[in-house]
Amino acid sequence: MSCTIPEKQLELLAGSPLFHGVPSQQLLPLLDRPGCTLEHFPSGALIYSPSHFLRRLGVLLSGQVRVTKRSLTVSVLTPGTLFGAAAVFNEDPDYTTTLTALSPCSALMLEEDLLDRLLGEYPVLRQNYLRYLTGRIRFLSARLQALAAGGAESRLSQYLLENMQDGQLVCPATELCRRLGVSRASLYRAFDTLESAGLILRQGKTISVPDPSALGDTL
Repeated sequence: MSCTIPEKQLELLAGSPLFHGVPSQQLLPLLDRPGCTLEHFPSGALIYSPSHFLRRLGVLLSGQVRVTKRSLTVSVLTPGTLFGAAAVFNEDPDYTTTLTALSPCSALMLEEDLLDRLLGEYPVLRQNYLRYLTGRIRFLSARLQALAAGGAESRLSQYLLENMQDGQLVCPATELCRRLGVSRASLYRAFDTLESAGLILRQGKTISVPDPSALGDTL
């Protein structure tokens, strides 16, 4: 085989967004193609960056991967997650994104030509991928609309991503106004917008970010 995957990881692959609904035994012929590889990355390895990329789509099978945009950690990928789609389907890579292995990782990598053929040959894969992309577009559109009201939301989001620890920031509103250079009214409007979108939670002086990747996607 071009790509030999352990059975447990094969089951994980069958439940991923791209291969969902494809029985494990039917996956084997799909993976027995040139251009499909199982790759391993040691902790700290650079997987993708603007200067280090290949036009491939990856499915993380083990370990964790940190996603950094503009030097900010915005999410951590877990097994079953797709990555690298921007490098595959756009003429240019995403010049703001870097992927780094947080622990020893393995990933199924599909080269662009193979992925094009699989999407053309297998309707279920094409439907799965379109469904995945549609979901991402809806998600990002909702988040962007939540931040479209003004600059205070963007400043607050950026500051939280840069300064929070363990998903939280403890800071009085008066001090946060000073740091962000916004009025108290603007800050509270930003709080309301981000809370309504489910991007932050507030309790007294503590601001929690339940999903940093969601907040980062809006920047």
